[in-house]
Amino acid sequence: MEKKAVSKQTLQRLPLYLNFLKQRDPLSNVSATIIAQALSLNDVQVRKDLASISQRGRPKIGYITKELIYDIEQFLGYDNTQNAVIVGAGNLGRALLSYDGFAAQGLDIVAAFDLDNNKLGEMINGKQVMDISKLDNLCRRMKIRLGIITVPAFAAQEVCDMLVEAGVLGIWNFSPVHLKVPENVLVQNENMAFSLAMLSKHLSEKLTDSQE
Repeated sequence: MEKKAVSKQTLQRLPLYLNFLKQRDPLSNVSATIIAQALSLNDVQVRKDLASISQRGRPKIGYITKELIYDIEQFLGYDNTQNAVIVGAGNLGRALLSYDGFAAQGLDIVAAFDLDNNKLGEMINGKQVMDISKLDNLCRRMKIRLGIITVPAFAAQEVCDMLVEAGVLGIWNFSPVHLKVPENVLVQNENMAFSLAMLSKHLSEKLTDSQE
């Protein structure tokens, strides 16, 4: 099936569907309604999401679970492993390097880079921490197209520029700073300060309501 363009919101929901489906009997039938009820989502929206990435749905029957899993993984590119590098081998960088779950999502972090001489040569989950001066050579040689940034804010733009210069087309940014990139480069920001602010605001409102 030819991949269609879908909204960012749909892309964010597809991994949720996938996680739910993988907990089911692969030979069982599943409908948009079942998925929506399990995840507390709108069944019309779920139906539209699934129809945008799979043509296997049948009226009153739904989908065969294993076939829908296959279609979602193909659409998300999980069947095509992407090599990536991470810049910044601090606590967050080490945690990402140590996470084995990325493999199931088609991501292989092949190396880490840092400026700290005390970290260079260290092996983290089988991946070596290398001097950042070697970043360009490795990215070009291995045709790396995805870079992960876990450096302090003041260094993030410089690291971003180095990754773009080395041919990276997608950047997963964990640094709390807005990055400037060419139009052909996509940046996905993971702003933990924003997420914490949203949670704190929600808690504050709920606690205030409970005291009234």
